Amino acid sequence: MAEKLIYIADDEVKIQDLIKMFLKKDGYDVETFSNGSSLLEQFMKRTPDMVILDIMMPGMDGLEVCSKIRLHSNIPIIIISAKDSESDKIAGLMLGSDDYMTKPFSPVELVLRVKSIFRRMEFDKSNFSTEIIRVGDINIYLDRRFVECKGNEIKLTPMEFNLMGYLCKNANKGISREELLNKVWGFDSEVDTRATDDMIKRIRKKLANANSNLRIETLWGYGFIMKIAE
Repeated sequence: MAEKLIYIADDEVKIQDLIKMFLKKDGYDVETFSNGSSLLEQFMKRTPDMVILDIMMPGMDGLEVCSKIRLHSNIPIIIISAKDSESDKIAGLMLGSDDYMTKPFSPVELVLRVKSIFRRMEFDKSNFSTEIIRVGDINIYLDRRFVECKGNEIKLTPMEFNLMGYLCKNANKGISREELLNKVWGFDSEVDTRATDDMIKRIRKKLANANSNLRIETLWGYGFIMKIAE
């Protein structure tokens, strides 16, 4: 199996080198960039398997790069940033990143998150094969990682797709935040559960924009449930 290619953009060379060292030690192919523009230019020539972005970079910042990548691809994106407010995290997740880590961070934890995302994607490919999930007016084609509503595609990032698929497979059943973190992200329950809430908001918006009859209801203090609107 070919090595997974990961692009890293950070204006701090020391951080570039640190992340690159840990990822290469785990067998990943890594290319580093000191600004968002150079990463995006290379991205258009050769699409990697994952992108890791710092937010605060000269010129085009990480959020803008994330947004531009999402116009072309649903590959996994992890944002790393010194900005640790909840609004910053939500902004990153709303623009299409699959995870958000604040500086200073453990490079070991970053590698674990990278592996978790790839492991979950491989798990989905190997276990869902040609299965189709039909709930309400939504069809989820698990083999093609394609979601449609009334014949129109709903574009989802890899993690959004996994979360949507898991909720639909368990429609009308309450799912805890901890279960979603474990089954969708591959994280343990002590990881911040706000990432789940942020992604739920994104999926709700996409369902609403598609005029779907599916609704993700919040079970306060517990988690969520996917239901067909009455």
